[in-house]
Amino acid sequence: MVNCIAVFCGASKGASDSYIENAKKFGKELAQQKITLVYGGSSVGMMGALAESVLEEGGKVIGVMPDFLDKREVTHKKLSELIIVKSMHERKAKMSDLADGFIALPGGPGTLEEFFEMFTWAQVGLHQKPLGLLNINHYYDPLIALFNHMADEQFLLEKYRKMALVDEEAGALIKKLQQYQPPALKTYMNESKSE
Repeated sequence: MVNCIAVFCGASKGASDSYIENAKKFGKELAQQKITLVYGGSSVGMMGALAESVLEEGGKVIGVMPDFLDKREVTHKKLSELIIVKSMHERKAKMSDLADGFIALPGGPGTLEEFFEMFTWAQVGLHQKPLGLLNINHYYDPLIALFNHMADEQFLLEKYRKMALVDEEAGALIKKLQQYQPPALKTYMNESKSE
């Protein structure tokens, strides 16, 4: 059961109002389903809009903020809980420990780096938690195409291509996370191209 979701997303608003609007809808959905949000702790951009929407609906929000970013005064001050860590690496590890699953909303290189680290950890068996992409405005279409290209070129087994759950609608994506069945662990021994 997924009771706590770590969300990676941009500290920017994006080029279209629909990014913020959909971040707010996603936050509302989390709160209504009584799913705790774990996120990077920021008060700005999509991160801030997401946290605010969960809190406005009476939901629980845990922020995980590296101390060097906290000193720049971008930290959300009204969270249910704020955890200050020493580094970006520690932030990801703490978010992973707290969460039952992971979702990336649109964001930049930092969002992708966080998502891919969780994806890689799942691939090598460090966790078996579900991962999803909320594909607002088809933002992640190029990334989905890249996953397909990786699989076609045999750098990604089919069973791992399917680990990245994708939907354009928040409730549907959360349902996919709740129904997720992890693939068998990678061993590099006797792995066939058909798996």
